[in-house]
Amino acid sequence: MTGDPTATPERGGPAQQERPGRIDAVPVRHPLRWLAVGAISVLVAMFVHLLVTNPAFNWPFVLEITFSAPVLRGLAVGTLFVTLLAMVVGIVMGVLLAVMRLSPNPVLSTVSFVFVWFFRAVPRLVLLTIMGTMGVVFRDGLALGVPFDQQIMGLLGLDGDWRFLTLDANQIFMGVTGGAIGLGLSEAAYMAEIARAGILSVDKGQTEAAEALGMDRGSTMRRIVLPQAMRVIVPPTGNEIISMVKDTSLLIGLPLTTELFFQLRTIGSRTFQIFPVLVSACLWYLAVCSLLMIGQYYLERYFNRGFGTRRAPVGQREEAPA
Repeated sequence: MTGDPTATPERGGPAQQERPGRIDAVPVRHPLRWLAVGAISVLVAMFVHLLVTNPAFNWPFVLEITFSAPVLRGLAVGTLFVTLLAMVVGIVMGVLLAVMRLSPNPVLSTVSFVFVWFFRAVPRLVLLTIMGTMGVVFRDGLALGVPFDQQIMGLLGLDGDWRFLTLDANQIFMGVTGGAIGLGLSEAAYMAEIARAGILSVDKGQTEAAEALGMDRGSTMRRIVLPQAMRVIVPPTGNEIISMVKDTSLLIGLPLTTELFFQLRTIGSRTFQIFPVLVSACLWYLAVCSLLMIGQYYLERYFNRGFGTRRAPVGQREEAPA
């Protein structure tokens, strides 16, 4: 005979498990966290006090030169425009080099590797300085045509040459054009590795499926692989654009006078206000790079849409709550 399951200890039955009562949870205290907040607040207050009271900043002069005509022209031409041209050259060549690097053709793969190896190894300031002295190498101009044409024509007993175009090296490798070419070639080496990583991140089954549908290699790359690789390519590309904005300050190696930092340094040398012009340069670079960071955020969100989500199986529906 079994005992009464509802019996209580007072009635002599087995003890029934009682439901737990209300738990008075005590929050965990973090004294070190509040200590860190206090220390950071003190440091921020000290920094603000330094900005406001220290006469070395000379804020009226900073505001005056920040929006002066030479500085704005240097910002538009030497910083923003050169960044745009260099990134166009870098992205287009980088994607092309990445495709060449992954090509089964050993010649294309080797050429891509050598290009990336060279331009990743040479510092950009050194590269731009070399670009500024290319007029010494091409004293007679940059000739496009058949090499050793004069020797060949001499052996044939003929006069003339096989050059169809001769360009002035100083006009090509100096100024805005030289800056865009130098920075663009350097950027292409980095973009090639970024694009290659993005292409390799796409599952090979996508390529195999495209080949099964009869698509050639070029169409598969343009319509299948690259659109999916953009999710991996966009974040580091945004970082490269931000870095390119800052690296335009290296155009002093050409030298390029219509550039933001060059103009500010010129004003500082003329007025003996060195520190305020550096503050003005920091403000402009902070403003431009902050806008680019915002644009990068929305661009990443656009290319990441739908990634990581799983569609519910066909026929499966969520039940409405009762």
